[in-house]
Amino acid sequence: MKRTYLSLSAVFAATILAACQTTKEAPNAASIGVDFSWQGVTKCSSKSPAFKLTGVPAETKTLNFRMTDLDVPSYQHGGGSLAYTGQGEIPAGAFSYVGPCPPMGSHDYKFDVMALDAKGDTIIGKGSATRAFPPK
Repeated sequence: MKRTYLSLSAVFAATILAACQTTKEAPNAASIGVDFSWQGVTKCSSKSPAFKLTGVPAETKTLNFRMTDLDVPSYQHGGGSLAYTGQGEIPAGAFSYVGPCPPMGSHDYKFDVMALDAKGDTIIGKGSATRAFPPK
C-alpha cells in the first residue's frame, strides 16, 4: 500500500486557497493604511505585533491579517481574524500566528489586511505593510 504524506504547510495552503475562492473583492474596495511595529515581538514568538489602521470602511465587521515571509514565500505563517468595532489600533498579541523566525540574518515580512463585510464573503477594503525582522 503506497502512502502519501502532505506537509502541514501544504495542507494549510490548500485550506487558505479554498477559503479565498469563496471570498470576492468588491469593485470599489477601499485602500486601508497599514502600519505595524516589531517592538516587543521576539524571534519565533506567536504574539502578533501592534497595528495602526486608517481608512477602514465603516461597514467592516471582520479584519483578516496574513503574514508572508518575502524571502521564503512558500512558508505559511498564517494570521488571524478579529471582529472590527471601529478601532484604529490593534494591540500586540491580538491574534496568534507563526511568528518571524529567520534562520540567520533578517527577512522581510509583509502583512496583508483585509476588511470583510457583515456576511464575511466580500473584501471591502485591503492594505499591506512590510518590515524587516529583526529590524535593521
